Amino acid sequence: MATTTRPAAAELATTKRKRPWFIELYGTALGKKYVMAITGIIGMLFIVGHMVGNLKLYLGGDHLDVYGEWLRTIGEPALPRTVFLWLLRGLLITAVVLHIHAAWSLTRLNHRADIKYTNRRDFIAANFASRTMRWTGILVGLFIVFHLADLTWGAANGDFIRGAVRHNMVHSFRRPPVAITYVVANVALGIHLWHGAWSLFQSMGWNNPRFNQWRSWFAWAFAGAIVLGNISFPILIVTHAVTY
Repeated sequence: MATTTRPAAAELATTKRKRPWFIELYGTALGKKYVMAITGIIGMLFIVGHMVGNLKLYLGGDHLDVYGEWLRTIGEPALPRTVFLWLLRGLLITAVVLHIHAAWSLTRLNHRADIKYTNRRDFIAANFASRTMRWTGILVGLFIVFHLADLTWGAANGDFIRGAVRHNMVHSFRRPPVAITYVVANVALGIHLWHGAWSLFQSMGWNNPRFNQWRSWFAWAFAGAIVLGNISFPILIVTHAVTY
């Protein structure tokens, strides 16, 4: 009489369908760090481009409005109007969602590891930006929502005119509470960027003791340039140095 035997546990494991390699990688702490670094780079590139574009405010006239219209027409006539802009927005939204999820997942992993500072010296040694990364990230996230409502959707602007980028910026930043909000939010962004610009090299495996000083200079220069450039808009507008 023939008998049948159950497959061994190892055989069962091999017969299970494996998930795609990138899903498997993302399930590890290393994979989440890769995702945070790559999405962080995408965000950094966008922030630089956004700030450089807004610097056209200082050229006067309708330079900023022309730039805003150009963003809507990129890819024409191969692509319909605003399609490229929406593709870019889709990429950014995806990057932000993945960045937040990876950060949340890594935080949970750290909590499970139950890593605690054993003495005051260890606590002081922890970098300020590292300990506040979560909170600066939350502040920046809330600011992005307000920024979109203010200068993209117009719901928080009060005198919003679609396509009139310069007018919308000047009207918004003439309100002192809004100007202060932008300054505070960009300081939080600067702290977040400084730590991100420093740590992404380590997350991607690009850290080398010979380049650590260069990494520090890059992080300070990048974060400082972004903060100074971005806060110049509300400060110069609220003080009437820049007008309609």
